[in-house]
Amino acid sequence: MTSPALIASLVVAALHVGFMVLESLLWTTPAGRRIFAQTVEGAEATKVLALNQGIYNGGVAALLAWAALSGRTDTTAALLIFIAAMGVGGAISAKPTILGFQTAPAALALALVLLG
Repeated sequence: MTSPALIASLVVAALHVGFMVLESLLWTTPAGRRIFAQTVEGAEATKVLALNQGIYNGGVAALLAWAALSGRTDTTAALLIFIAAMGVGGAISAKPTILGFQTAPAALALALVLLG
C-alpha cells in the first residue's frame, strides 16, 4: 500500500473514532445535540441506539487501522467500500452531510488504495 493510501485510510479510521466519541459519549451533551440536531428529549430517547452506533464505528475504525497498518490491501479496500456504502445509506436515511464526512473520505481513500 502506498503512503498516501495508508495515510488516507488512517484518516478515515480516525474520523470513525471521532464519530464513536460523539455518538457514545457526547450524544446527550449540548455539543452532541447541536451536531446531530437533537432535542434534549430526543437525545435521551435515542442514547442507547447512539451508543450502539458508536460502538460499531469504533469497531470499524479499529479494523480499518489494523488492516491498513498490516498491509492487508484487500481487507482495507473492503472496509472502505463498506464505510462509503454506509455513508450513502446514512445520507439518505439521516442527514445528507454524511456524504461529506463519511462517504467522500472513504471513497478517496479507496481510490488511493486501488491505484496503489
